[in-house]
Amino acid sequence: MIKINIPSYGELNISHLVFDYNGTIAVDGKISDNVKGKLKLLKKEIDIHILTADTYGNARENLKEIDVDLHIISKENGTQDKVNFIKGLGSNNVIAIGNGNNDVLMIKEARVGICIVGKEGCSSKLLLNSDIVVNSINDCLNMLINTNRLKATLRK
Repeated sequence: MIKINIPSYGELNISHLVFDYNGTIAVDGKISDNVKGKLKLLKKEIDIHILTADTYGNARENLKEIDVDLHIISKENGTQDKVNFIKGLGSNNVIAIGNGNNDVLMIKEARVGICIVGKEGCSSKLLLNSDIVVNSINDCLNMLINTNRLKATLRK
């Protein structure tokens, strides 16, 4: 669990991290060993969920060595699938991370929404609706590992 009190922002009691797959933790359908290692480290403290339409058809294979909860969502209705998933977990207990148009509602619904710019870029709509914007998935994972970075970014 990520539990921190952020001055003038409020207390975070986060029990779920929800990641988009392509463009967020994976580039062109592939996850780096560095990202896998950080996800494994975070998994010791918090539940991790990966939501994807699995564009490249390899998400399950790429995630098999990491103990995460993988959900294949609809290619046609992925935006709604993602926001419904967040609601099902209890929105106030979730940090959602994504980069695309189909992540906007998910990011808005979660307690904290993080936009990854990354190598595939990001949707401008997502950028404008996020609580935090970072340059890469590694920056994001480091922020989640060292939660004082969350506090420094979100306090008012």
